[in-house]
Amino acid sequence: MKFFTVSFIVAAFLILTISAADKYTTKYDNIDVDNILKSERLLNNYLNCLMDKGSCTPEGAELKKAIPDALKTECSKCSDKQRKAVDKVAHYLIDNKPEQWKQLQAKYDPDNIYYGKYKKHL
Repeated sequence: MKFFTVSFIVAAFLILTISAADKYTTKYDNIDVDNILKSERLLNNYLNCLMDKGSCTPEGAELKKAIPDALKTECSKCSDKQRKAVDKVAHYLIDNKPEQWKQLQAKYDPDNIYYGKYKKHL
């Protein structure tokens, strides 16, 4: 009976670990994206992080790490809140910071693979 209990706990842990790996962390989902977009200083700090021109906050580092995979998988590992935030930020940058958008695009999509794929959405 003891072996069964230990086996069950190990199996449950493995299932939870595998399930968690299918999604990006939601630890930073409550960040106020509107506040970041309103603040030139905060926005520039995030952009500098993403472009390897400055240091990254923990959430900036997590975002930077997730971008390539999110582009490849159409954000399939994103939570609904993350998808909405990505959409908001992309539209804001395209409309208000086209130079920074071009720089991000050049770094993360130099062959325009993803832009062509997502341009209807954006």
